[in-house]
Amino acid sequence: MKINFLFIPNLLSYRNSITNLALSKFDLTITNKDMKKLILLSSLSVFLLNCNKKKEVSSTDKAPADTTMATQPVVDTLGAKSFCYMGVTGKDTVYVTIDDNLGTITGKMATKNSEKDSNKGDLTGFKSGDTLKLTYEFASEGKTGNKNDIYFIQTKDGLNEGIGERDAETGTKYANEKKIKYEGGRSLKVADCNTVAKALK
Repeated sequence: MKINFLFIPNLLSYRNSITNLALSKFDLTITNKDMKKLILLSSLSVFLLNCNKKKEVSSTDKAPADTTMATQPVVDTLGAKSFCYMGVTGKDTVYVTIDDNLGTITGKMATKNSEKDSNKGDLTGFKSGDTLKLTYEFASEGKTGNKNDIYFIQTKDGLNEGIGERDAETGTKYANEKKIKYEGGRSLKVADCNTVAKALK
């Protein structure tokens, strides 16, 4: 029997190519299985994350009936702020409007006295912390151009007027700002601006 030696290398080559093909098919099958697992795990993860998000949204949307949701109002920190105040002492009434433009104060004030002359005028000055340091230029007893320094502590509820000794030279300025007391002076409460505006006309 004759063996064709040329055929053997061809046979070996053929066998190697079949083995390589089988191995590559086997690798591809493993890769496909891995891909299927990866896709399945990814889909499951996305599904679980979405379920979790829906639970979070629904828990924040539904607040219990006995609680109130706190919302922060939008606060305009720039521009003028207007305030209106009124204080009653016995039969005397004081009306004040304040316009605060970044710490520069303008406004109007009127005192309606029952037993002495009333006065009305303009307020100018500035804000230092919670203190309004103002000059009140007013008309009283038929005389215009009267000036008097007047300080107020401003709170969310109103104004408290400062009481202090006046300097001997002018009689209109405070002698010592550090000795001004804000208890016992006129106390003005936040008031309706329409009412105050009518009184200031």
